Amino acid sequence: MKVGVIMGGISSEREISLKTGAEILKELDPAKYEAVPVVINKREELAEQVRGLDLALLALHGAFGEDGTVQAVLESLDIPYTGSGVLSSAICMDKDMSKRLLRAAGIPTADWLCWNHIDEFAPEAAEQLGYPVIVKPSSGGSSIGMTKVNGPGELQGAVAEAFRWDRAVMAERYVRGMEITCSILDRETLPILGIVPQNAEWFDYEAKYTENGAVEQVAVLPPELEREVRKIALDCYRALKCSVYARVDMILSDGVPFVLEVNTLPGMTSASLLPKSAKAAGLTFSGLLDAIITASLKERGVPVHVR
Repeated sequence: MKVGVIMGGISSEREISLKTGAEILKELDPAKYEAVPVVINKREELAEQVRGLDLALLALHGAFGEDGTVQAVLESLDIPYTGSGVLSSAICMDKDMSKRLLRAAGIPTADWLCWNHIDEFAPEAAEQLGYPVIVKPSSGGSSIGMTKVNGPGELQGAVAEAFRWDRAVMAERYVRGMEITCSILDRETLPILGIVPQNAEWFDYEAKYTENGAVEQVAVLPPELEREVRKIALDCYRALKCSVYARVDMILSDGVPFVLEVNTLPGMTSASLLPKSAKAAGLTFSGLLDAIITASLKERGVPVHVR
């Protein structure tokens, strides 16, 4: 099977995507796949570079990667791809929209507001949330452009920084607690991981991508709470119409899980959370990629034996 690992892209998360792609290329079983690196530098390159592939394995992050646009191009070219479809990818990338749907489904998520243009920015609206708040791009990842705001004097600068990265910006009530994440593979939850930043108050960019920036290990939770976290993760997966795999990030505050976001293309380096969770379930990185490919072909209606 000729598998193109699609990486790079045009978003602020390009460097993370390149790392994800390089790791995937190392781990794809050469006995099963002819792995081809496909580095995207411009949108218009995609259609030409993916021709002749049996499968596009998406290692992209951010805009023109996780937001449904690449998925739509690949569908128009009749090329199967990994992960969630166009609609789910677009919804999950837009944190404001995904939180609206989660709230409507009765899933706990922190109060928030969203400014769709910098001209809409109203400092008094954030007062209603209560400080501190987290200000972040509505469509983005890796904590890029994200700031914890402790009071009104810090708000305008944080909002301006977030608008550098996106056309819409959110302010979300800061929930104090332990960050946890529950990955889902083919409609089954994997072991829940707890995340403890080592030199930061919260799981920011440095904590995520600096060596030893955070301790990430299987969370030991009371059985009833673990069942609740797993149920909430699956409820998110279904409510946002995800498929194949996803990662649901939460904050556990006084025994209550609050959903932060749902990632349809989570990081896939050996140090990333999804592979760590899969490893805790007894699945190697190579085995995880096999499972993603098999489930993706099934989701796209492609008989695996034909390829």
